[in-house]
Amino acid sequence: MAEIKPVERPLSPHLQIYRPQLTAISSILTRITGNGLIVGVVLMVWWLLAAASGQEYFDFVNAIATSWFGDLVFTLSLLAVWYHYLAGLRHLYFDAGRGLDIPTAELLGWVCIGGSVVLTIITIILV
Repeated sequence: MAEIKPVERPLSPHLQIYRPQLTAISSILTRITGNGLIVGVVLMVWWLLAAASGQEYFDFVNAIATSWFGDLVFTLSLLAVWYHYLAGLRHLYFDAGRGLDIPTAELLGWVCIGGSVVLTIITIILV
């Protein structure tokens, strides 16, 4: 009987060779920011419920919301709102059948990332 030799094939795509595309990264970031907004909303709703509960409990929750942790959560939530908004506009542009070529799609991904950072900084300065 003839011997069957297994064919040696390279593993694909190996992490040393494969480079993730910006379009995939921006899609993942859109999902992460959408889910991350929940943390900011929960903190804000907790703060509002504490305001309706009483002065002592409000002072406790307000101390958390205005601490470095609260500032971090609200700043990252603001960044997530701007990124999610810009990614939504990009998606509407894609839905119109425009910007689907690779260079334009990558440029729009960088615009979403850079634009969200710039808009977050502008919002913090103005508010």
